[in-house]
Order: sequence, then C-alpha cells, then structure tokens
Amino acid sequence: MCFLLLIETSTRVCSVALSKGFDIAALEEDHDHGYSHSERLTIFINDVMDRAGISFSEVAGIAVSRGPGSYTGLRIGVSAAKGLCYGLNIPLISVNTLKAMTVMMLRSHGIKHEKDVLFCPMIDARRMEVYNGVYDHQLNEIKPVSADVVDNNTFGKFLQDKKVWFFGDGAAKCRNVIKSSNALFRDDVLPSATGMAALAYKNYLNKNFENTAYFEPFYLKDFVAGKSKVKGLSDS
Repeated sequence: MCFLLLIETSTRVCSVALSKGFDIAALEEDHDHGYSHSERLTIFINDVMDRAGISFSEVAGIAVSRGPGSYTGLRIGVSAAKGLCYGLNIPLISVNTLKAMTVMMLRSHGIKHEKDVLFCPMIDARRMEVYNGVYDHQLNEIKPVSADVVDNNTFGKFLQDKKVWFFGDGAAKCRNVIKSSNALFRDDVLPSATGMAALAYKNYLNKNFENTAYFEPFYLKDFVAGKSKVKGLSDS
C-alpha cells in the first residue's frame, strides 16, 4: 500500500492527513472559525509527516478536496497541493468535498447503509444558501452538486418516500425550514481529510489523476469579495 497526503481546506476547517491505503496514518486539523489556512497548512503538513515517521520521498501522491466551498480556502489548498506535486514529481488527485463528507457520515457516525435512506451534505454558502448534493448509500449521485437557497420545497421530491440525512455546517440553518418527518439532521459532520482517504486511494489505483498545471478547484459560484477586518484587504 502507498502513502497519500490528503489536504482539506474547503471550509473553516483546516485538515491534513496521511493515509496508507484506506487507513489514516496521521491527522492534524483545526476547526478554528478564523480561516487560518495560510498560516497553518504548511505546519500541519510537516506535523503529519513527522508523526508518521516517513519522508516526502515515500509519498506516492497528493490528494486535495476540490470543492465546492470557500474560494480562498480552496485556492490555498490546491496551490499547496500543486506545489508539492511539482516538487516531488508525483500525481495530483482531487476529491469531491461533499462526497467525502458523505463517506464520513456513513463510516464514522454509525449511520446504517439502508437502501431507502439518502444523504445530503450541506456547506454553508451564506444566508439561506447552501452547497449541496444528494447521494445514496453507495455514494451514487442522486442530485448533482448545486448552490441552492433552501425552502420547504427544495428537497420535496426526495422526502416523499425516503428518509434524508441533512448534515454539515449548512444543515443547522435548514432545520426549521425543511418540514418533513423524513428529514433527519446533523450539524456536527464537517469536512475532514479523514473522509478523503478511501476516495483518494481508489482514484490513485485507477490512475485518475488531475493535470497539475491546469487543474482548478470547483468553486461552483463566482468569487465575490467581502469586507475584511484588516484595512485594505478583502476575501470571500
């Protein structure tokens, strides 16, 4: 089995892991709400390498969470991943952020793999809008990834005859909007490099690599500058 370095920066969570096959060998992450990825990402990368006791020459590929999510967070993660791939001459692998969250929901939170249950990861996109997709228990895409302003009808066709788990940092604000006895909620499932391991390893085995020079994150929405707390700076 090979070592893959996993980088997740699509939201406020800054998460780095080293995987060996499907297993996590080392993890470093922070749930700070200050978007400190630019300060901590390199430190976290070095920390997981030291903790696992391996050198960069032993890493077979770099996997990065491709989005959707924060414009700046994704840009920082992808830039770091590309730099490592160039420097080490190893492949770049991308992982769908929402699908990786669904893996976490299925494997780490005791959710049964029932055929009549669907899974809807949600990332907060400000106000009542969320980045979301819908997957079944085998990670098949039932609803394509989109940015939706959620109301009671948004997921109506899925809730008619199936239970749907809504989870992620965008789920909490939808709890009082989606009115259905089939709607189940968890807001404690956040993006993490740990959810990327299996998907990244499968991509590696299938040689499903990105073009390091031309790969871009899946921003989903155009960048919109917001006011920064630091004079003269703005961010998404």
